[in-house]
Amino acid sequence: MFSAPRRQEIDHRTIKLIVGVIALSLASLTSYFAGSAITSISASYYEGGWSQSIFIGFLFAISAFLLAYNGNSRSEMIWSKVAAVAGLGIALFPCKCGDHAEIIPYVHEIAAAVMFLILAYFCYGFYRRARAKGYAQATTRAYLYALCGLAILAAIAAVFIDSWSGGVLSSRIPRLTFYAERTALIAFGLSWLLASRILPVVTRKDERFSPLRDVNPS
Repeated sequence: MFSAPRRQEIDHRTIKLIVGVIALSLASLTSYFAGSAITSISASYYEGGWSQSIFIGFLFAISAFLLAYNGNSRSEMIWSKVAAVAGLGIALFPCKCGDHAEIIPYVHEIAAAVMFLILAYFCYGFYRRARAKGYAQATTRAYLYALCGLAILAAIAAVFIDSWSGGVLSSRIPRLTFYAERTALIAFGLSWLLASRILPVVTRKDERFSPLRDVNPS
């Protein structure tokens, strides 16, 4: 049914596909299985059950794939490893949610900010490579990468402004942090799904990828 693999290593597009699907589903699944309307995705850690397991398990999975991902340059290779460590920091050092105290203050927040900033940086890298190709599908992807990167930065800015202002925004939107995190994760997931080259319309036929076929890397 499947062709014999030509390489022992997992293809970088398969990594992007898996990471994209995980990122896209993380917020919805943790919220669905939570016992209450969580105010942040990180609060699912204290919900226990499936919500907690999905939160921790998915973050470990994303970190593992980021650790395996080397990108197209030395800087991308280094930053992917930093993002992997940051992802573990998010999972292993729970947030100060509600009445729960942090293990080490600010580690969770710093790790989350670092990870999302690096993911925005990757969107910029994807954007530059797509723009350089010039044909219609790549140009469309480039614009989508740019929108994803801006969405991640806007989500980070919203949480930062709310924290700096003493909760001005969250006083009007109680689940502001959750919505911002979900926006950033969807943008992250979409950008990596686009980069996996599995999607039609935005991917030319000769560059389209399927994880069920072993093809030469491009």
